[in-house]
Amino acid sequence: QIKLVESGGGLVMAGGSLRLSCAASDNIFKFNDMGWYRQAPGKRRELVATLNSADITNYADSVKGRFAISRDNARNTAYLQMNSLKPEDTAVYYCNSILWGTNFWGQGTQVTVSS
Repeated sequence: QIKLVESGGGLVMAGGSLRLSCAASDNIFKFNDMGWYRQAPGKRRELVATLNSADITNYADSVKGRFAISRDNARNTAYLQMNSLKPEDTAVYYCNSILWGTNFWGQGTQVTVSS
């Protein structure tokens, strides 16, 4: 069982930046495929960005060029740097980890972008 704890959410004005962090409890973090997802009120959870254990990234079209996913294996932590935030980025952001075919989720962190 892997526990994921997100932090870094909050309220920001449009055009601002936030950095989300996801701390994982496992000591084989370097093998985890990591991802960030988000869910806005009344909408389905959607993929934001992924970063696998080979450091290959994938981004939703809506965040390309604005968001960046990264990881620090020494700290067992993944990050999501969010720049040029828009009101439509408002959502609960969830950290995801896949290890040997098993999915793990964090509790989510709220990001609110005001116009």
